[in-house]
Amino acid sequence: MDHIYLDHAATTPVDPAVVEAMLPVYREIFGNPSSIHYFGREARKLIEDAREVIAAEIGATPKEIIFTSGGTESDNAALIGAAHARQALGRHIITTKIEHHAVLHTCEHLEKEGFDVTYLDVDQKGRISLDAFKNALRPDTILVSIMYGNNEVGTLQPIKEIASLLKGTNALFHTDAVQAFGLEAINVRDIGVDLMSITAHKFNGPKGVGFLYIREGVLLETYQHGGEQERKRRAGTHNVPGIVGMAKAVKLVSENREEKKQMMYRLRQRMLDRLTEEGIDFAINGDLENGLAHILNLYFPGTRVEALLSALDLAGVAVSSGSACTAGSVEPSHVLTAMFGSDAPQAKSSLRISFGLYNTEEQVETAARIIAKTVSGWQKPKHSG
Repeated sequence: MDHIYLDHAATTPVDPAVVEAMLPVYREIFGNPSSIHYFGREARKLIEDAREVIAAEIGATPKEIIFTSGGTESDNAALIGAAHARQALGRHIITTKIEHHAVLHTCEHLEKEGFDVTYLDVDQKGRISLDAFKNALRPDTILVSIMYGNNEVGTLQPIKEIASLLKGTNALFHTDAVQAFGLEAINVRDIGVDLMSITAHKFNGPKGVGFLYIREGVLLETYQHGGEQERKRRAGTHNVPGIVGMAKAVKLVSENREEKKQMMYRLRQRMLDRLTEEGIDFAINGDLENGLAHILNLYFPGTRVEALLSALDLAGVAVSSGSACTAGSVEPSHVLTAMFGSDAPQAKSSLRISFGLYNTEEQVETAARIIAKTVSGWQKPKHSG
């Protein structure tokens, strides 16, 4: 049986060109970049070259890029580091109810430390209200963390408008752009953020490596202690092969972003067209016109997501619900609950289908037929007696 992977919002396959860029580092350039001898200097040069590539891609300077182990670490470093460094100015933080758990659970941790967190509501397309955001701002607001594009439904937030509203305040602005970076052109100067989290494995780079953009002049409390790596901001031996691989993936993103984005739009529309032709009942969660091109979140009335996911997996189609699995049960999506309400059926009967670089229209056609056939088992028409 051929398996079809449609869960690229969870992770992506590593591009062969990225693997090729990493292999010489594993084989030959093994020095510790903190060492001053030849082997260390070789490794250090690779790191600094990668830093320049990444900084140029987002409109930053190299010294504003800090390498991390990925999105979760970058989110933690930004939120905890900023909150601790600025608590003399206030202890109020603003975020949304649909953030990734790397942000939500970090905010919950900060609440236990005595910080006050406002969790903004979203509308039924997953977008915050700018009026509600303005009303939430206080003189003691020191940090705002709002994701660029949602990882479950794809909805984009008004990042530039939020940044504009924060001018002249004491608040730093962090965005988790993990899901958006591979398809959205992001210039940190243009959008006006102070902190931004990225991870490589969402755009065909390696797992276990990412970066945090920290605008020059922004002070964060050090969160990881040890050596003096990353200008004393993030201790620990560098993942040199991962950093080199991430830089190569960034180059590929820069070269192919628009072409890839248009391909995602075509695949997404092919899936919608085919499901419509199959005659099953479904609705779109999110905002296709103001959302990430590769994410399609669909509500299938009458289904149960845990059974649907299992059936599709057995049929060779890998998708997800965006929900956390705990002890064999699937909890309702916190994103869909925020959008539709705690008792809304969407939270327990929706799938996230996310497309990627190596998907074909033929795969999407096949997957759509399998999804439709599987869903139709729950949506059999009722006949009057």
